[in-house]
Amino acid sequence: MQNFVLENPTKIIFGRDTIGQIGPETATFGKKVLLVYGRSSVKKNGLFDQTMDSLQETGLSVIEHGGVRSNPVLSHAREGIELAKKERIEVICALGGGSVIDSAKAISAGALVEHDVWQFFKGKKSIKKTIPLTCVLTLAAAGSEMNGGMVITNEKTDQKFGTGNKLLHPNVSILDPTATFTVPPNYTAYGAVDAIAHILEFYFTTRDPATPVQDRFMEGLVINIMESCDRVLINPENYAARADLMWCATLALNGWTAAGLGLVGFPMHMIEHSLSALYNVPHGAGLSVVVPAWMKYQAEQNPTKFSQFAERVFQISAKNDSEKASAGIRQLTGWFHKSGSPTSLAELKIPVTDIPNISENALKLAKIWRLRDYDQKMIEEILLLCADS
Repeated sequence: MQNFVLENPTKIIFGRDTIGQIGPETATFGKKVLLVYGRSSVKKNGLFDQTMDSLQETGLSVIEHGGVRSNPVLSHAREGIELAKKERIEVICALGGGSVIDSAKAISAGALVEHDVWQFFKGKKSIKKTIPLTCVLTLAAAGSEMNGGMVITNEKTDQKFGTGNKLLHPNVSILDPTATFTVPPNYTAYGAVDAIAHILEFYFTTRDPATPVQDRFMEGLVINIMESCDRVLINPENYAARADLMWCATLALNGWTAAGLGLVGFPMHMIEHSLSALYNVPHGAGLSVVVPAWMKYQAEQNPTKFSQFAERVFQISAKNDSEKASAGIRQLTGWFHKSGSPTSLAELKIPVTDIPNISENALKLAKIWRLRDYDQKMIEEILLLCADS
């Protein structure tokens, strides 16, 4: 295990009937609130009214900024930044999933600087301060409710970039599993895939050969995510299953899984971000195509860790590590497919002839994220495996 510093300042309020606490919690940071949310779903399912009632009953002045897309875009974040500056916003409240929370984070950082917020994502500027942020989570997936990362798509340049800073951690996040009861089956599955992908990025990219504590922790999370997702798909209003899935998705990317692993990377996300940027596919759907292909490519080079994953998560036994690794990848791919998430570029209606363009796009993010092992040829080879994952 490597040296590490683990610091997570986010206060989590978890459980049924907790959304009403968002007003008092938000009021501790200011009186003028920018409420950031998505499109129509939170108004149809009543979550908007619950959140707004709590904010207003606490005496807060609320300015709305709705319309966040499932792959959040830079132009909308810029509009929110201008609105926050104009209205002298003191605190931001995000009502939604990772896309909404990421947009709110971009606004919280961008509203306090004179330069364009995109400079943060390009690595040209560092974040020095942010507007306080509270959240009401509505989708188990990204983990943005308890971490310092954010992702935005620049729709003019077709670039989906992510960046991180400890100041981007939400101050308070409300996690009420009932808020996810109306999430449709496909997005429930996409969220589970996203959470699993976060875990596997750490699990497979650490260079430390002996991380037994973290390995068992991550393997257990993957098993629990699959099991709870299966239960939710059978009964969308199974509270215990929704609660398990929500907390697992948060744990997947709140710093605990990566602790002690040393240097890790996010190559699967790096490749998928190009699919989201160029074709606006749901992030989790893109990951369920990229993850098995990336695993196949890496397992051919070194199957040992993939063999361990197969044995511990899927109870697979085989003659050698290569066979065991291949069987484990097939099992994971099969679970993605069974859950209703795509496993090939064809299912995303992305032609194989587009692979060079996708690879070229991904290479830009690989350079920013310092994934030096990934040149365009290697990315293309992984994407070719996506054609028949």
